[in-house]
Amino acid sequence: MIVYQESKQGFDNDLLTNDIENIIARQIKLKTGKSVAPNELQSYKNSLVYMGMVLNDYTIPGDCGISIEYHLPQTSKRADFIITGSDEDKENVIIVELKQWSAAHLTEKDGIVETQFRGNRIPTSHPSYQAWSYAALLQSFNGTIEEESIVVQPCAYLHNYEEDDVITNEFYKYYIEKAPVFLKKDAIKLREFIKKFMKYGDKTNIIAKIDNGKIRPSKSLADSLKSLIKGNKEFIMIDDQKVTYETALYLARHSNSKNKNVLIVEGGPGTGKSVVAINLLVELNQRGLMTQYVTKTQAPRSVYFDKLRDVKRMTELRNLFVGSGTFMNAPENAISTLVVDEAHRLTEKTGFLRQGDNQIKEIIKTATCSIFFIDEDQRVHFDDYADIQLIEAFATAAGAKVHRLSLSSQFRCNGSDGYLAWLDDVLQIRETANKYLGSIGFAYDFKVVDSPNELFNIIAEKNRISNKARLVAGYCWDWNSQRKSSEYDIIIPEHNFKMKWNFKAYESAWIIDPRSIDQIGCIHTCQGLEVEYIGVIIGKDLIAREGQILVDPSKRSKDDKSITGYKKMLKEQPERAKKLIRAIIKNTYRTLMTRGLKGCYVYCEDKELESYLKERLNLAVIERDIK
Repeated sequence: MIVYQESKQGFDNDLLTNDIENIIARQIKLKTGKSVAPNELQSYKNSLVYMGMVLNDYTIPGDCGISIEYHLPQTSKRADFIITGSDEDKENVIIVELKQWSAAHLTEKDGIVETQFRGNRIPTSHPSYQAWSYAALLQSFNGTIEEESIVVQPCAYLHNYEEDDVITNEFYKYYIEKAPVFLKKDAIKLREFIKKFMKYGDKTNIIAKIDNGKIRPSKSLADSLKSLIKGNKEFIMIDDQKVTYETALYLARHSNSKNKNVLIVEGGPGTGKSVVAINLLVELNQRGLMTQYVTKTQAPRSVYFDKLRDVKRMTELRNLFVGSGTFMNAPENAISTLVVDEAHRLTEKTGFLRQGDNQIKEIIKTATCSIFFIDEDQRVHFDDYADIQLIEAFATAAGAKVHRLSLSSQFRCNGSDGYLAWLDDVLQIRETANKYLGSIGFAYDFKVVDSPNELFNIIAEKNRISNKARLVAGYCWDWNSQRKSSEYDIIIPEHNFKMKWNFKAYESAWIIDPRSIDQIGCIHTCQGLEVEYIGVIIGKDLIAREGQILVDPSKRSKDDKSITGYKKMLKEQPERAKKLIRAIIKNTYRTLMTRGLKGCYVYCEDKELESYLKERLNLAVIERDIK
């Protein structure tokens, strides 16, 4: 979206009004409906004057284009300052990231520095990384830039920053080489940099061409994506996965604004929903059809991105992995295909502010083909909204054709859905014929241990083999360590056991980070993902009494928002509340206990539940003795 656009001469004239900040603010209000905060107004006033001084050179043509606060298509990103024009050979775009910083601090994270904000040091992108990432997005997803060979050159200008060994540190060399950074004393250097690319003005309204360009993956990006998945055993499809994949490909290729299609794929844990989803993401982009992988929670996006990426710094790929609230303001039919994984986690509104219309509706509106992978038995939050019936209703209302498929082959839990059926019966989610594991006839390693220390030791030993074993727990302990890093979270005094929840430093890739074995994950960092062996600490929110599996929501941590408001609901709608609370807590443990491909080990805080599980494991022996 073009917010402010002028020639260099027009920008100079606006600067001379001494009201440039309000001119920009009015344009933002007009184009987006949003007001500009006072601190942003001040930044426009300061930074744009500095850019005016840099551009005050007669050899930089007056008819070069100037765009301010340009919204990159199909993202929430905004480029501070863009200059358009040409040299002898090509049309050029210079992206300038403007910062008022006067200090920053080194970190050990790739492309990240720390700056002061409201009295605290917070991590943020290095300015060169930020400018380069915007250029990479344009080059990778804009058809006009690729077709017309438009050169996009990023840089950063920190007009208040004295030279030190932070911003220009060797650690950030990769990004600085891609997007040079200019500091307080470097105004002339920046001017010379601009002059290399702006020998002639903008004769074709380059920024408008880009803004109207078709959103699609560049050939180089699609080829890179294809090479990353090739030969990766984790993404090989078999049986009904292949059938689902080919059906989805056909629908995506034949969808358009007049022939919208919605495919709903139902499948339980381990049926390969994510494997099919990632294969579709790769293949459809390879075919030039703009496709994005969508989830509500960040963990699956981060993990699958990292599994695909075998080279660092392919930031362009990140734009293919997006949140479910991305499409609130997206144009209709703007994207070819949206592949929605963990669709049961979609919410009606987006975020704490409950923004937007409806996530299902927004996704269907944005794409000509929408593919929803769903397992209604994995809804683990009051806000989990989507179900098959709702998706069908919104698709029909949008005039889309609805298609349904099921994935049934079990690849998690050592190749059998027998364990899942047994678990459903054990947790009393539904009655099945699988009363004890011995009747199933497959080698899945399930064990009930007597202490959390024993559980950790088993998982740590399994993890030494291939970094594919993790410890998880029900959210029954407060996350104190995020507020005070020296504190522990999961403390079980009678066993002298104490550990911490997963560190924020690992972000959402906790389940694959080789350093994370010493932390415990929860439902929010492992749903939709798997390891070979999973250890589960079952908190006191799930208990057994006289052979009945019961739930106690009061034992959930105050930091867990999944059942926020349950007390009020119990008063107003007691039967509905009880049913919903039972489903969420039982589904949570069902999901945790099905993260392991080869085995699951559990420790129970409730001793009666421990006895009950052990009895269910030994049921075959008990029945034999009775006979």
